[in-house]
This record gives sequence, C-alpha cells and structure tokens, in this order.
Amino acid sequence: MMKAVVLDKITQAKDIFLSDIPIPEVKQGWVLIKVKAFGMNHSEQILRLNEIEAYYIKKPIIPGIECVGEIVDGSDTDFKKGQKVITLMGGMGRGFNGSYAEYVLAPAHHTFAVESGLKWEQLAAIPETFFTAWGSLFECLHLTPKDTLLIRGATCALGYASIQLAKALGCKVIATTHRTDKLPLISNADMQIVDDGILKDKIKGITKALELVGPKTIRDTLALMEKGGIVCNTGILGGVFSLNGFDPIKDIPNGVYLTGFFSNYPTKQIIDDMFRFLNENNIEPQIGKVFDFADICEAVIAQDSGKVNGKIIVKMSD
Repeated sequence: MMKAVVLDKITQAKDIFLSDIPIPEVKQGWVLIKVKAFGMNHSEQILRLNEIEAYYIKKPIIPGIECVGEIVDGSDTDFKKGQKVITLMGGMGRGFNGSYAEYVLAPAHHTFAVESGLKWEQLAAIPETFFTAWGSLFECLHLTPKDTLLIRGATCALGYASIQLAKALGCKVIATTHRTDKLPLISNADMQIVDDGILKDKIKGITKALELVGPKTIRDTLALMEKGGIVCNTGILGGVFSLNGFDPIKDIPNGVYLTGFFSNYPTKQIIDDMFRFLNENNIEPQIGKVFDFADICEAVIAQDSGKVNGKIIVKMSD
C-alpha cells in the first residue's frame, strides 16, 4: 500500500488528505517510480477546482503532472532499478494517476534518466517548469545572445526559470510584474517594470517576448515588438484564457510573429540538452517553499493563497 491524494470531485484545499491505496502494478512499456519529490503547478489547481468535472478526466484520479525519483521496476524498458529519473506530462494526473503519491506508474516515453548533483527538492523544481521555459525560449522564440527579451508576468516559477536561462545565454532581459512589492523577486533581470497592462510606447527594442500573462495582454505585447520579433504565449496568469474578436490581420503587426508552447511533448534529446545547459551554467532553481508529503494539505492551502514566491515543492520523508 501507499499514501496518495485521490480526487473524484471539486475539492477545496482544506479538504485535501492522504488515502491508503495499492501501489500500482507494473505493465509493459511503463515504469514504477518511487517518488522522492514533486513540484506543484497551476495546472493541478485548475484540475482540483474545476477541470475534475470534465468528461475526459479519469476519476478517481491522483493529481500531479511531474515528479523526480528512482526506478523501482523498469518492466520491459531499458530503465534500471535505482536509476534517477524525472517524469512529466503526457496525460499524467489527468489520463492516468499522477505524482501526489509515494509511487507513480509512468509511461517510459515520458520518463527520462538525468544526471544532476542537486538535492531531490531542487531537482523537483526543474521538470515541468524548466522544460516549459526551455521550449518557449529556444524552440519557439529561437532566443540568441543578441536578443532583448521581454518576460511579461515574470514573478512566477516559470518566469524565474526563464530569466535564469536567458541570462545564462547572455541576452538582455526585461521582466515585468503587476506589483511594486514583487520587483525585488526579478532583480536578476537587466530591467524591471511594473506592468499596468499597457507597455506599448513605454519600452522599445524588444526582439523576443515571452507572454506569461496571456490573452489579457497579448495584443499590447504584439504591438510593442520590433519588426521581425517573435512573441511566444505560454502562460495565462491574467485569467483570460481566449480572445473573442482577435483579428490576426490587424492585431499581429506586419513582420511580427506569434507562437505558443505546449509542454506535453518532452523528448530525451531536449531533456538531455536542457540538463547539460543547467549543469554547465551551475543553474539552481528558485524554490518558494518546501513541504513534507505528510503536510500536503498545508502545501495546497499555500498554493491557493498565492503568497509563496516561487515553486512549491513537496518532498517525501526518507
């Protein structure tokens, strides 16, 4: 048996508790992982408070879209017992049971062996957050050291990771937040701006933009770009999920490009490249707070409060 968070309906943070359920049985093409730690994501909050009622969610479901740990049983794959791995996405925590548990059964094609000297709780801050940042910056924005990068909505785990990656690459970074008291959290950017929703005509020279506020400010971000610039919409921090009346011909300036990043498709090559870059540049993720798994209710309450600056990590007891 193992302990896990199990959801079957909309659940408030105060009602989260650990259940005793059987450890998953290994099957062909899947690996059993002993979870050492996992990061918490906005995605799981959406699941718990709303999406759990959707028809495509397998219920009851263990939430959690990422974790780090050790292989317990590699089944028919090339993974070996005791191997350090990360696993993320691919339906995790929605189509099959996720990481809010002592053990997780994960598909081999979304599980990756990693080499890292980081502690488990530090490593747990990397998979989903840094993969999303990496894909947004390099696959979508084609970021180079010569670029001036705008990160709009930078005071979140994804924003902090993006600043770290971009600065390690050597480009100029301008980061925004909507709150003056959060400016110190993005002090490692070259410039910090309090964002009132309108940046057009206030900043110039932006060649690449990572839009984390989302549709709420996307028109304004597009309008301030240099010709030839690229905007990648990755976040929805503004609480607006889509745009009615968006006119691509009028709202995307001539010679400016709009793309987006969806983190559901990690590959071994990308994960290997990312960890190589992290190791070579001695990048350690910024962690907001670490909770023990036994205190998962307090961790979820902290997530809902929005008062933790940085990634919330949950670690298992040794």
